[in-house]
Amino acid sequence: MMRNGRRVFLVAAIVLCTSAHVGSPDTYFEGAAGPYPVRVIVRTPGVVPGLAQITVRVLSPRPVQRVLVVPIFWDPKTAAPPPPDVAEPVRGDSTLYSAALWLMREGAYSVQITVEGTDGPGMVLVPVMAVATQRLALRTPLGILLFSLGALLLAGAITLIAAAARESALEPGVAPGTRDVRRARIAAAGGTLVLGLALLGGRAWWKAVDTAHRTGLFHPLHATVTQRAVGHPALWLIIDDPAWVDPQRHPAPLIPDHGHLMHLFLVRDSGLGAFAHLHPVPLNAAMFETTPPPLPAGRYRVYADIVHEDGFTQTLVTTADITAPPAQWRPADRDDAWIVDKGTRDGGWGTGTDSASLSDGSTMTWRRGPGPIVVDQDARLTFAVHAPDGAPATLEPYMAMAGHLILTRDDGAVFVHLHPAGTISLAAQETFELRQPGDTVSGALAKRLADRDLGAPAHHAMMPLGDSVSFPYAFPRPGNYRLWVQVKRRGRILTGVFDVTVQEAAR
Repeated sequence: MMRNGRRVFLVAAIVLCTSAHVGSPDTYFEGAAGPYPVRVIVRTPGVVPGLAQITVRVLSPRPVQRVLVVPIFWDPKTAAPPPPDVAEPVRGDSTLYSAALWLMREGAYSVQITVEGTDGPGMVLVPVMAVATQRLALRTPLGILLFSLGALLLAGAITLIAAAARESALEPGVAPGTRDVRRARIAAAGGTLVLGLALLGGRAWWKAVDTAHRTGLFHPLHATVTQRAVGHPALWLIIDDPAWVDPQRHPAPLIPDHGHLMHLFLVRDSGLGAFAHLHPVPLNAAMFETTPPPLPAGRYRVYADIVHEDGFTQTLVTTADITAPPAQWRPADRDDAWIVDKGTRDGGWGTGTDSASLSDGSTMTWRRGPGPIVVDQDARLTFAVHAPDGAPATLEPYMAMAGHLILTRDDGAVFVHLHPAGTISLAAQETFELRQPGDTVSGALAKRLADRDLGAPAHHAMMPLGDSVSFPYAFPRPGNYRLWVQVKRRGRILTGVFDVTVQEAAR
C-alpha cells in the first residue's frame, strides 16, 4: 500500500513539475513579414487580462518606416480587430521595436505584425496562447504599505464620522457638551461596525475572486497512456479529461500539424537516456494508437502536442511504464524516430556538447559560439551536419521543416518542441490566415480547414536546405538540459543528442 502511495506521489510530482514550462511560456517566431525577415518574441503575462510584451527585430537591410502590432482574438462574433499600435523603436538598436498589448480574454490569439518600409507593407500573423498559468503573489513590502494605508484611511474615516456627529450641529466657537461627545462615540461605534462589515464583505468577495482564479488556471487536457505487449504491441494514449468527453465543454476538434493530428514524445525519466518522437493515429475521438519502439523498459515522461481548429495549441502531459521492447519494430508512421543513449556524446553537463555522432556515420555539430548559454538570452541554436567523409551534408525536409528540436530540463520542469520558425504551430498560423469575419469552427472555416493540408509548406515556401538548421529560442530557467535535434538526410531521420548547462543571467 505504501509502495503504491509513493508511486502515485511520484506520478503527481512529475506531472506538476513538467506542467511548469511545458511548451514555451513565451512565443518565439522567425520568418518573413512580406519582404522583411523578422524575429518576434511575445512574452505573455501569465494572467488574463494581462499585458503582453512584444519585441520585433527586423532582420532586413531595407529601410523601415514603422512597425505596427495588433492582437486578434479567435472569436467568430468579432467582425474586426482593434486599431493597431505603433511599436516604438528601441534606443540604441535601429533594428528592434517594442510594444505592449493587452490580452483581455483567454484563448487563441494571433498577433498581426505589419512592417512598413521602402518595399511596401509586409504582414505576418504570429499565434499566441493567452491563458492564466499563475497567481501573482502580493509582495511583503507592498502588503505592509497597503495595510498601513488602509489602516490610516479607516482611522481617518472613523475620526471624520465622530467629528461630524459631535460638532456639525454646533454654532461656531461653541464647545461640544456631554451629549455631543456621547453622540460622537455612538456614531464612531456605528461607523466602525459598518466599515468593518464592508471590509469583511470585500474580503469575502476577494477570496471568491481568488478562488475562481485558482480553479480557472490553465491545465492541459488530462490523458493516460497504456501499453499492450501481448500480440500486436501497441501504445495507447487516451484523453480522459471531463472537458473532452462532455459535449457542453468539448474543445474545438483537432487539426493536423505537419501532417499529423498528434506528435507524441517519450523521454526516459531516469537519466533521459532514451527518446522517441512518434505520431499516433486516432482510433476514435479520444484514443490514439502507435507502435512502441524498442526502448529500454522503465518509466517515461510523455508529452503530446495537439492543435485545435480554433488555433489553440497545447501539450498533454502524463507518464507511462514501458515494458520489455518488441522483438522487431516497424514504425507505425514513416516519420517516427527514436534513439537510445549509448554514451557516445562529447562533453556533458556543465561542459556543453559540441558534437554528436549520427546513426548513418555523419556528424552533427552545435555552432554555439563562445560564452555560456544564459537564461532569457538568444541561445544560438544552430546545428550543422557533415557526411562521414567530412563534406557538408545536404539536408532534406522532415515533416515539411528543415528540422525539429526537442529539449527538456533534467528534472522535467521545462519541455519545448521547436522548429526553425520558432515555437509556433504552422497549423495554428494558417488557421488564423484562413479565418474570415463571422466564421465558426463548424461553418465555412471548418470546410476551408478540411481542404488544406495544415502545417505543410503550401505557401510557406521553404528555402533550399543546406547543411545546417537554426532554431530561435531563449531558455526560461537555469539548469541542465538535454536537446534532441532531428533532421533528415537521404531519406533517413537522424537524431543528434546534446547536453548543456544554462546559467542564470548576471545581475
